[in-house]
Amino acid sequence: MILYHSIAARSFRPLWMLEELELSYELRMLAFPPRVHDKSYLDINPCGTVPTFFDGDMRMTESAAICQYLAERHPAARLNVELDEADYGAWLNYLYFGEATLTFPQTLVLRYSRFESPERLQPQVVEDYSRWFLSRLKTLTPRLEQNEFLCAGRFTAADVSVGYALLLAEQLGLHTSFTPAVAAYWQRLRQRPAFLRAQAAELAAASAQGVSLLPATQLPT
Repeated sequence: MILYHSIAARSFRPLWMLEELELSYELRMLAFPPRVHDKSYLDINPCGTVPTFFDGDMRMTESAAICQYLAERHPAARLNVELDEADYGAWLNYLYFGEATLTFPQTLVLRYSRFESPERLQPQVVEDYSRWFLSRLKTLTPRLEQNEFLCAGRFTAADVSVGYALLLAEQLGLHTSFTPAVAAYWQRLRQRPAFLRAQAAELAAASAQGVSLLPATQLPT
């Protein structure tokens, strides 16, 4: 297995999954954004985004889908939820909620607070989409007040998907507005051994491959 990854980008989801599953993989680091810093990468992924994940000849580029693929290909770890389990629908919903609902607005916050040229920065967009993210994140509060993880009474790939959105929120300074239940959940996730191994792996690989150790949120514009 090969994973193309940038520090703390969406590709952290499959990296975290690989560590949870204790699978062997090769980590190839890219400066962020890859489409700008490494034009040859467009031959691998024409969108120029991360992740790109290979399992033999199979190629995938959507982080939440890779999480589902890995969970279902390695069911003994119970990071998936089976069709006959009551929370199968909830598992799929939260798996994609983490990307489509929670991460998407944060990419606009990041773009219009950091990545655009000074004359194109949009404080109103940043404020609006920060509020959007936080309002949707609060919908998790009742569930997390009653449950340690999102579904099926155990840690699953859905927690990886949502957990990455919380990691990005912390980097953007939005974590100060987490509800107590969400904040406690985030602390549980970030203390998992596999999460810590994934962070150590990306830093070690970036250092060895001559890539900046800074996440995208801290890179100079």
